Amino acid sequence: QVQLVESGGGLVQPGGSLRLSCSTSGFTWDNYAIGWYRQAPGREHEGVSCSGQLYGSTYYKDSVKGRFTISRDNSKKTVYLQMNNLKPEDTGTYYCAAHYSDHYCSGYAQGLKYNYWGQGTQVTVSS
Repeated sequence: QVQLVESGGGLVQPGGSLRLSCSTSGFTWDNYAIGWYRQAPGREHEGVSCSGQLYGSTYYKDSVKGRFTISRDNSKKTVYLQMNNLKPEDTGTYYCAAHYSDHYCSGYAQGLKYNYWGQGTQVTVSS
């Protein structure tokens, strides 16, 4: 069955960095886009970044542009989210999710909630 497993979260000071990993299995890798969402306490899930399966397509929420970088290792079926210059408002539980055929992350960019989700990893940015 479809599985997504996040890792790499933790506690970091403002201005610090973390790299999240999303390891996947159970589906045809080339047919799926992978997106990262986060949820702060008392708030809705919000999309952070997406990696589409065609032409290196990516999407970033405005507030993370220039600080976060998403990458896709096809040989390992793993997606990474490099997060630099972290801010307290980046705190939350980060989830990766997969969706069939959102080639250019266009659905993700319009607020689509992806089908398959991991269990989440906690990121806390605090001094």
